[in-house]
Amino acid sequence: MSNQQVPKTIAMVGPMGSGKTKIGRRLARDLDRPFIDTDQRIVAEHGEIAGIFERVGEAGFRAIEREVVAQALTEPAVVSLGGGSVLDADTRATLRGLPTIYLTVSERVVRGRLRGGKRPLVQNDPDAWLRIFTERRALYEEVASVRFDTSAGHITALGGKIAAWAKENS
Repeated sequence: MSNQQVPKTIAMVGPMGSGKTKIGRRLARDLDRPFIDTDQRIVAEHGEIAGIFERVGEAGFRAIEREVVAQALTEPAVVSLGGGSVLDADTRATLRGLPTIYLTVSERVVRGRLRGGKRPLVQNDPDAWLRIFTERRALYEEVASVRFDTSAGHITALGGKIAAWAKENS
């Protein structure tokens, strides 16, 4: 299948720790597309996310995120969005017009993935992930074209399934 049959932009959403970056890189490689991680782009342009939260708070971070996400979603790439990107109504409207892959993960599995990390919203509160996910779940579901659970299985097999879906649904 030629790349011209794959949508220009494929978005990936889901809670922190669901594997959007790792799987997104694999999907981009499989589809011969660039990969964009909006959190990494924010860091490259504005500094560490924890530092942004300290300087301008969550509202200031969300304004920066909104701008970075809006730009990334116009590029022909596989785009991994930060977990809170779906909080913005304009972002959700854009995502509804794109093939959007929603990655889920169980709380048990994600606790191991996030242990010792630098994520400001969950760093000092072990119960924060579930609370945040519960608040955002309906928003992920609202924009999702398809859902894949990353709690079990090998990334290679899952990446292959996601790539097959992207190719079939373009």
